[in-house]
Amino acid sequence: MTGLGDRLKQARTDKGFTLDDLQSLTKIQKRYLSGIENEDYSMMPGSFYVRAFIKQYAEAVGLDPDEMLAMYKDTAPAASAEEETGQLSTPTLTRRSGLKSNDRLNEMMPKIIVALFIIVIIVVIWTLYQKGPSTKPSVVDDTVTNEPVTMENSKPDSDKTDSSKVDEDPVDEEADPEPEKPVQSLTFGSASGETSTYSLTGAESFNLEIRLNGGSWIGVKDNTGKEWMTPARIMKAGDSVEFDVSATDSVRIRVGRPKSTEIYVNGELLEYGVPPQDTVPQNIMIEYKKE
Repeated sequence: MTGLGDRLKQARTDKGFTLDDLQSLTKIQKRYLSGIENEDYSMMPGSFYVRAFIKQYAEAVGLDPDEMLAMYKDTAPAASAEEETGQLSTPTLTRRSGLKSNDRLNEMMPKIIVALFIIVIIVVIWTLYQKGPSTKPSVVDDTVTNEPVTMENSKPDSDKTDSSKVDEDPVDEEADPEPEKPVQSLTFGSASGETSTYSLTGAESFNLEIRLNGGSWIGVKDNTGKEWMTPARIMKAGDSVEFDVSATDSVRIRVGRPKSTEIYVNGELLEYGVPPQDTVPQNIMIEYKKE
């Protein structure tokens, strides 16, 4: 026993997760999770899956996956040696097939270059042909439009000009001013334990976007109990989700690692009212106050 199972189990209980909760989050069967905690890998399908399960378990409970894998390697040197032997045999076949494909590519390359050169010439000729005749109609249009303008200017009607000015002035004076659009406001209200409350006012819609710059567990639920992320899951760096929750009165976002998570409301970045800590989850409650 290296203490790996005890570390993982302690982190799970600190998060308040049961084995059933962890099975739902990681999609790993409960018996495999129990085997990892007891450091009994006899029922596992292979050492590759053991390492993958340990890594996913560690990420779900907020531990360093590399540290947990290092503890596992100390107890399974034989399994690691077998994996390395299998990995060394595979590239040999890949290199041979790669040589064959490179030979074929070298044979086809001159033909491809010639074809591309011909296509470029055709495109250039066609572009020049299209630009050539396009300038002629503009000269004719200018000539046609200039003639009626000269005829109208030769016979000015002062009465009509004065009357048009008189008619236009009242219209401009009576024009109603455009109503001012409401200004969106996203403000921090209060914090209690892991829950922070924010208010969204002056917004015609409620568009929610979540971006990840690191791994984090994310869950989204509205005031009616509807789950918008089915199921709630661990998201990785670079992942993002977007929801239109304009029909709701409030939304609760469960964030496993706040420092790795950015929340945008109608394109505006939400500033955490409580300084986030990477190992402390937060419940972000946004109340949508419609006008």
